[in-house]
This record gives sequence, C-alpha cells and structure tokens, in this order.
Amino acid sequence: MKDAGGKQGRGSVGAMKKIFLYDTTLRDGTQSEEVSLSVMDKVTITEKLDEFGIHYIEGGYPGSNPKDKEFFERGKRLRLKKAKLCAFGMTRRVGKKVAEDANMKALLSAETPVITVVGKSWDFHVTEALRTTLDENLKAIRETLEYLKERTEEIFFDAEHFFDGYKRNPKYAMKALAAAADGGADCLVLCDTNGGSLPSEVAKIVREVRKTTRLPLGIHTHNDSEMAVANSLVAVENGVTQVQGTINGYGERCGNANLCSIIPGLALKMGYDVLPPGQLKKLTELSRYVAEVANLGHWLHQPFVGGAAFAHKGGMHVSAIRRHPGTYEHIQPEMVGNRRRVLISDLSGRSNILSKIHEKGIQFKSGDPAAEQILEQIKELEHKGYQFEAAEASFEILVRRAMGTHKPFFELKGFRVIDEKRSEEESPIAEATIMVEVDGTVEHTAALGNGPVNAMDNAIRKALEKFYPELSEVELLDYKVRVISAGGTGSSVRVLIHSGDKETQWGTVGVSHNIIEASWQALVDSIRYKLWKSRGVIPGEQA
Repeated sequence: MKDAGGKQGRGSVGAMKKIFLYDTTLRDGTQSEEVSLSVMDKVTITEKLDEFGIHYIEGGYPGSNPKDKEFFERGKRLRLKKAKLCAFGMTRRVGKKVAEDANMKALLSAETPVITVVGKSWDFHVTEALRTTLDENLKAIRETLEYLKERTEEIFFDAEHFFDGYKRNPKYAMKALAAAADGGADCLVLCDTNGGSLPSEVAKIVREVRKTTRLPLGIHTHNDSEMAVANSLVAVENGVTQVQGTINGYGERCGNANLCSIIPGLALKMGYDVLPPGQLKKLTELSRYVAEVANLGHWLHQPFVGGAAFAHKGGMHVSAIRRHPGTYEHIQPEMVGNRRRVLISDLSGRSNILSKIHEKGIQFKSGDPAAEQILEQIKELEHKGYQFEAAEASFEILVRRAMGTHKPFFELKGFRVIDEKRSEEESPIAEATIMVEVDGTVEHTAALGNGPVNAMDNAIRKALEKFYPELSEVELLDYKVRVISAGGTGSSVRVLIHSGDKETQWGTVGVSHNIIEASWQALVDSIRYKLWKSRGVIPGEQA
C-alpha cells in the first residue's frame, strides 16, 4: 500500500490527539424511515453544524436526485466558517471510462472542497452486487480516486462493508484500501455497513490496518447491533482520526453512529481535541435543533442530551445528588448543555420535593412541615392518575397552594361545551360557553373550535384576554390523552398539555373520568402559570 501523509493528522498513533468529525446527517441520516429534509432544512442544518464546529459536512449525492443537486447549488453560496462541505458518490460504473461517467461529472459540478467516494471492499459484494470481477473493482477504485483527486482539494474513500469483507477475505479488503491509497485518497474510512461487528473485532482489524499505512483512517459504523458508538470509540483508541456519524443517530434501519454520544465520549472520557473551546456546551441545543427541523420528537432517554439523561426519581438518589451530584451522574449535565431534573412521583421522598422546590426558585425551609403535606398530596394525586414528571408547571402550582402563596387570577363560575353533528357529511361543530369572575367583574362569553377542547381554550382566552392581554402570547403546543384505568368509555383519563410563549415552554396535567374536565384542569393550570410568570405576583411568599 502506498505510504502518504494525510491532511487530517500526522505522526505516531499516540501523538494523534486531534479527532476530525464528519457528519452525514444530510445523506445517511435522511435514509432513516421517518426523516425527510427539504433543501432549506438541509441548508439550515448545515449552518448549525458549521457553527457548532463539525469539520466535515456531507451534503448528499449530487448525482442521485434534484433535491441534492439544488442543495449543492445553494451550497456554493454558503460561507461556512469552520466546516468543509463534502459531496458523496460511488466509484465509476463497471466498464465505463471514468471521465465519461455522469456521476463523476455530478460530483465535480458540486464544487465542494471534499469528495467522498464509496467503493466495495467485500469480495462477496463485488461479485454479487456489482456483478463484476475483483480486479475490475480495484481498477474502478483507483481510477475514480485518481480522476477526482486531480480536481478537488481532498478526497476520502469509504470502504463499504470493510469489516465484513476483512473477516471473510482480508487480503482482498486490504487490496481495496491499497487501490484507494494508490489513487490518492487523503483518508481511508473503514465502514461497518451492516452494523454487525463487535468492538473487539473492530479494535483488532483497525490495528491490523494501522500497521500497513500512515494514511489517516476513518470509521463509519451502523447501529444494527447497538454497537455503533462503542465501535467508533474503540476505533479511535486504535488509531482512527476521523469519525463519521449523524446527529441523534438518524440513519437507515437502526441508524448510524450517534455523534451526540460520540463527541462527549471523545472529549470528556478520552481527552481528545474534537471541538473549539466552549462548543460542547451547545451539544444538547444542536441535538434538539436537528430533531425540530426534521419534525421529530426528541428522544427522551438519549444519553448526554436527552431530557431524562440527568433526571432523578428515586428519593435515595436525589438525597445523594443533593450532597454530591457525582454519586449518580457520570458527568456534569452543563458540560453538554443539558440540565439536572428531579422528578416528582409516588417514589419521591423529602429530598425530591425540596430539590424540585429550590429548582423553581421558591424559598422553602428544610424543616417546613408543608414539605410533608406536599409529598402526601403528590402520592395521593398520583394514585388517582396524575403525573407530574411532564407537568412541572402543575407541580409548581400545587406547591404554591400548599405554601399559601396561591393567586388564582380568576374564578370559574361555570362552563358548558356543546359538540354537535348535524349530518353524516358535515364535520362536527364545537362550541364552548364560559363564565369567569376577575376581581369582582363577571365575564360571560362563547367561542367555537375545531373540537370541544379547542373551543374551551378559545372561550377562556376570549374571556380573560381583556384583563390579561399577555395570554395572547400563549400557544397550545401539544395535547395528549391517556386512559389510566380500565372501565371502557367510563375510564379515567389523564390529559397532558404542553404550552409555550415567546420565551419558554411548560407542561400541565389534569385527571378526571370526564375528558372535558381533565382538559379544563390542564388548561387552567397553563393559564395561571403564564400569569404568575409574566406578572410575578406571588403574594406572601415565605422567606
């Protein structure tokens, strides 16, 4: 194999402290079953990845579809500060001259500083998928890289199915790498395309490859065996300097290696230089941003960046982390831009209650008997079906009531909801009538909605906005109903409402045998929380 210096890093393995991050969310990530990104989505994610400090951003395959072609046209106008944009493509077609291959022309037309070429390194794929000879495949690898290397700044070779190929025919897998090196590759990327390799196998094979070349090595793993992150980290331990993956692990089948776990693993656990100073604190924000642009829910239990990554529910755990967070946390959540959360449930002890109250900025003396009262209330309410883990605003309201600092802002005098359907063909009509009293003034109004809960929401806003105009800022972001006790149509239900304004978001909960009543409870808590937050009127707060 030709020996060459690489642009990504030189020197002995032990001296390689810089690890280069290669993001393929915009290509491999979009192969995930539920991910579809528009051109503008891809542009905004590119800018966010660049701002974060990713070194290489793979934009897609310019020869595969009009969307990627348009993205690379827009990419020419992007002014990236840290990242290099990469175009992705395959080796030339079997039997074609490389200069005549339309895919080569598409790759070059993207005018990116980096091109990544994927080629077969498993003899089984060469004969069965490409249906060509082993020598012809090696020739295609070498010729493709030679042709593109003369016309672009950097070129990487993704050795597809490398680990499977090496395990079955190591000599041929190494010949594929040698062909890429002879063609001028700046980095040889070893791919676990089927995601079936174990860390011990990856470590051993990377070490063997490392002995044969001084070219920088990369790693590209899939998560079919839940090993993608582990395989990426162990590859780095054994000499790899480029790590490929996607934000939130998006990707085909079970996904790609999750950069949101790999990055803190490299930076905090292994001591590698992966990001500019201060950027790691933006990891949670990046993870949630990409999920939002992709119109996907953010994975609650995702390590490092998930909402539950530093959430504590058991009373003994909370008591311990109050004394020292390291008792039940492997890193400080702020290092990755996340935060510690104390969950309130029937498993809670006094430590949970006190921690949660202090987290809300409410002053509460440790010996206050109200803490025991709150704990008993929570346990009783959760027995009825309430859940405060996703309804922290309702929890704060409960606490303030127990502490005598409750300000209701309005009093309900009554409401009525009518849901009418006049014929099979027509949609139902929902109307809510409501009567509330604010400081002695009674307001009686009605409103329509696209359902009974929406009608009720519209009616209460209509009644209250003349007194509290800031309620126009509140949006109902999510509404969930869950049956919590078996009983057919007479079952109890829990309603969780997620609301927000220009500054923040909050959750509230209601429980009843009547879905309208449960919805009312959650809606009222949401409105009162907004008013407390905006007006800061907490009379009689205890010191």
